[in-house]
Amino acid sequence: MGPQPVFFINHPDMIRDLFVVNAHKFTKGRALKRAKVLLGNGLLTNEGKSHLRQRRMIQPAFHRTRIAEYARSMTVFGDRMANDWTNGMKLDIDREMMRLTLQIVAKTLFSAEVDNEADRVGKAMTTMVELFNFLLLPFSELLEKLPLPQSRRFRNARNTLDSVIYSIIDDRRRSGEDKGDLLSMLLMAQDEDDGGTMTDQQVRDEALTLFLAGHETTANAMTWTWYLLSQNPAAEAALHSEIDTVLQGRIPTIEDVPKLKFTESVLAESMRLYPPAWAIGRNTVEEHDFGGFTAMPGTLILTSPFVLQRDQRFWEKPLLFDPERWVSVSVKEAGQRNIYFPFGGGVRRCIGESFAWTEGVLLIATFARRWKLRLDPHQKIGLNPQITLRPRYGMRMTAALR
Repeated sequence: MGPQPVFFINHPDMIRDLFVVNAHKFTKGRALKRAKVLLGNGLLTNEGKSHLRQRRMIQPAFHRTRIAEYARSMTVFGDRMANDWTNGMKLDIDREMMRLTLQIVAKTLFSAEVDNEADRVGKAMTTMVELFNFLLLPFSELLEKLPLPQSRRFRNARNTLDSVIYSIIDDRRRSGEDKGDLLSMLLMAQDEDDGGTMTDQQVRDEALTLFLAGHETTANAMTWTWYLLSQNPAAEAALHSEIDTVLQGRIPTIEDVPKLKFTESVLAESMRLYPPAWAIGRNTVEEHDFGGFTAMPGTLILTSPFVLQRDQRFWEKPLLFDPERWVSVSVKEAGQRNIYFPFGGGVRRCIGESFAWTEGVLLIATFARRWKLRLDPHQKIGLNPQITLRPRYGMRMTAALR
């Protein structure tokens, strides 16, 4: 690609090599390096010792006990949205899910209410996603400084997100209150070496990274899940049966998650076919051999959960939506075999994985206990593979009471 050699690897052994065995030979690819324009030096873009230090500091926010506390907010916001729907109501389900997951991540990680800001933030996020390819163009470092329409739109969207995040940080600094959430953790964190605290800029970088990563990916996973269920009546009926048996008509809680096995399988199968993080890039910093091909320093290594998770060498009937396949192979086992990696792998594995699984299962159960979603007959289906895997033409659906 231009002057840079690129390898695309598509075998579990090589993926394990890249993520685990020889991870030290690779850094993040150009896409995430360019993402620093938006995310600064947050967890997603940082490298080396600095990344490990930040990860250790943020990890407590994702411990099991914390996620149990977050679960109530997930179902409260989900149930509130479900109550707003009416039978026969036409919905842009992709936008609905974006708004919902934004509210959840703001509440759970930052104890903030963003109901009034949700649409504005959602539009800014969409602009960022649409313009991300612009950031990857050759010489984009120079292009973004020129008064081009794309550059202006990007700066305006970034300013919108900054104003929301800095407002949340400023309110918390002024109150001085420790709410026991991620934001309090970031504001109180001290450097192990000099005892210094984080600047607002550093807190902003971490907060914005988790703010965006924590809602964009889950919203996409939910959107594709509703689409797949609408096209597969047998799987939908099995899902409803499990939810009715486990919940008996009530709102789900964290204690229900281990019992909602088929619901988890539906989410796992949705992310197998439509993984939100559909491609992963690494930059080679130390010479490495991939099955007889030598990657020299400066080589870009690409791999794709979307491609491997649809590969018939490792999956039977790979294009079929079949949640039952997760009865014979668990998510953990498929991950250990490196044939399923929607959350990446190794030391850079997504820190919010358990948060996402819990949120996904609880939201599916919250909505599906009352509603079925039917695809608009005129809705075109296509992929929009930007930073995440969005539906190209949106996802218009109709709510139908069960």
